[in-house]
Amino acid sequence: MNRTDFQQLAKLRFSEARSLLDSGFPDGAYYLAGYSVECALKACIAKRTQEHDFPDKKLVHESHTHRLTDLMKLSELFSVLRTESDPRLQNWWTTVQEWSEESRYKRWNAVEAERLLDAIENQIGGILPWIKLHW
Repeated sequence: MNRTDFQQLAKLRFSEARSLLDSGFPDGAYYLAGYSVECALKACIAKRTQEHDFPDKKLVHESHTHRLTDLMKLSELFSVLRTESDPRLQNWWTTVQEWSEESRYKRWNAVEAERLLDAIENQIGGILPWIKLHW
């Protein structure tokens, strides 16, 4: 997969999550929404790899994770996030980083799912629009 693939998947997974929530399936919506952020962060990590460069083994190995906090650090956006002056972005990230791959084993109600989706897509300080500025 390449950077463009991850960008497209980020958008697709979020659209799927929104459709699931709108159709009354908050569990699946919550789960897929987190993957949209994962894919977006992996697009940022892919941007770090220059064509024809031999990839750093440690970066490659550590990038194969679903932990959003780790991916934020590997994308080199964590330090940028910490310096952002908009407090809403920090709040959205606090909500988003609670997601994990294990979310698929939990039940989520519509309020919880909407909270995550809003933190991801909110056009005023949401995590996904902010990541898109860097991918």
